[in-house]
Amino acid sequence: MENFSELSGLKQWAAVMLGGVVITAALYFIVFKSQRDEVDHVQQALDSKLRENSELQSYKPKLKDMDQQLANLKQQMEIERHIVPDEKEVPEFIKLLDAEALKSGIEIRRYTAKAGNTKDFYTEVPFEMELDGSYYGVLDFFDRVGKLERIINISSVAMATTKKATDAKAKHTYQYAAGTSVVVVCDATTFFSHDVAPPVAAAKTKGAL
Repeated sequence: MENFSELSGLKQWAAVMLGGVVITAALYFIVFKSQRDEVDHVQQALDSKLRENSELQSYKPKLKDMDQQLANLKQQMEIERHIVPDEKEVPEFIKLLDAEALKSGIEIRRYTAKAGNTKDFYTEVPFEMELDGSYYGVLDFFDRVGKLERIINISSVAMATTKKATDAKAKHTYQYAAGTSVVVVCDATTFFSHDVAPPVAAAKTKGAL
């Protein structure tokens, strides 16, 4: 086999060119190819992010409407919370009825919680109430309760004169105020919202038995 120095000029040139091609090919596959693959990978990731951003941009005009819908939903939930509040607001229910009784000039003697009726998302809680006052004062009280924002149903109404309070199933007789003519025992049923089944309501009374 001939040495490189023994080759003719043309063969030497061809050998150099062939060596350069081999080295270039080796560099391409070892260095340049790996770099090109990395560039392609980065470009694909960039293209993917650009597509995501483009898709998100289509939602931008809708954000204002979505915010408004969310605000309307919160307002609606707040209104519903006043109509059917959480169970923890039992004291507020008592205060609400006491305030209406004061406006009507009658006296609520007691509240006694009765067994509740649990539904999927709310609980019916009836309270037996004993109250007294003038006949028209009692009627005004019931009218006021019927007009409240919160749902309160009055039922099982038993009325008697103060001289025969037991006819209305009153638990006690009291030193009635001047102008008091009737005693009433009735059920006032309110409603409490809940996410899970609530515990049995405990008696919340004012002089309850």
